[in-house]
Amino acid sequence: MKKNLFYNLLGSVSAVVIAIVLGCILIYAIGKNPFEVLSILFANTFSNSYAIGQIFFKATPLIFTGLCVAFAFRSGLFNIGAEGQLNIGGIAIAFIGFSFLNLPSIILIPLCLLAGFIAGGLWASIAGYLKARFGSHEVINTIMLNFIALAFVSYLVNKVFRVSATIHTPEVSSNAYLSRFDSLFGIFNGSPFNLSFLIAVLCCLVMYVIFDKTILGYELKTIGLNINAAKYAGLNVKKLFITSMFISGGFAGLVGSNFVMGYKHYYELGFAEGTGYLGIAVALMSRNNPIAIIFVALFFGMLDYGGLSVNAIVPKEIITIIQSLIIILVIIFSKVSEKMNLKNA
Repeated sequence: MKKNLFYNLLGSVSAVVIAIVLGCILIYAIGKNPFEVLSILFANTFSNSYAIGQIFFKATPLIFTGLCVAFAFRSGLFNIGAEGQLNIGGIAIAFIGFSFLNLPSIILIPLCLLAGFIAGGLWASIAGYLKARFGSHEVINTIMLNFIALAFVSYLVNKVFRVSATIHTPEVSSNAYLSRFDSLFGIFNGSPFNLSFLIAVLCCLVMYVIFDKTILGYELKTIGLNINAAKYAGLNVKKLFITSMFISGGFAGLVGSNFVMGYKHYYELGFAEGTGYLGIAVALMSRNNPIAIIFVALFFGMLDYGGLSVNAIVPKEIITIIQSLIIILVIIFSKVSEKMNLKNA
């Protein structure tokens, strides 16, 4: 077990180091000093409480989408649809928030969160049902559902809920706001870092409890490890497919809590563009460990915010390339570590 953990950790660290080295080579190739760029990136990223708050703020949606992908992975499923599920969940949160303006916070906040979770979960369940009923592959279904979700919410924002010339929904009730840490504790001044981060951490604990402490988690792990054994044991595999996708999509549906309830207080098109796909990298680097997801998401949040600080020197796309390299290398090293784990089993 310790050797397996060592190989997994070594693979993730190696992927990050090699990606940064390749990024430095690219920076040098365009005529810039890579050491200057990296020093500015890290110096500005941790220079003040606002910057640190921004890292946590940007990491929060990645925790949700990382959980979304990891939950499905551990059940033997590939949920590539977090991008669509988070938008469906986000519009549901906003709808509840601006439809029930007079409800008190103690009711409206849980109701918004529940709406986001259920909406994202139901959207993901479509792919789960199609796999259970017809055997169609969830990768194709979730990717296609992403396009449908984005088109659907675009119609709702532009034609149904549009506010004058803007491309966002009406604002949610102030009773649906998630407080920011700067207003609560006087830290991270100016940053929109808010209580949705604690909700994301709680979701990590929920996933841990489900897989390590419940019968449902045992059954989901069984179909993830060996579906034939699960069928032989009499497990209702079709029902478990749908259940796994529902919970997985529910985590993605909570992404909107960070933006809609904790930041802008309305749903806006493209509010978390790319977050669903980056969640795949978070899940892969964390080896689907819900606790590790928190730290990996913070790392990607640091890269995202740090990219803005070096934008005056090199294009922000350089940071995007580094992130993409990390994803590719993590996939490669995960395969290598699997072989090493099998060899030492």
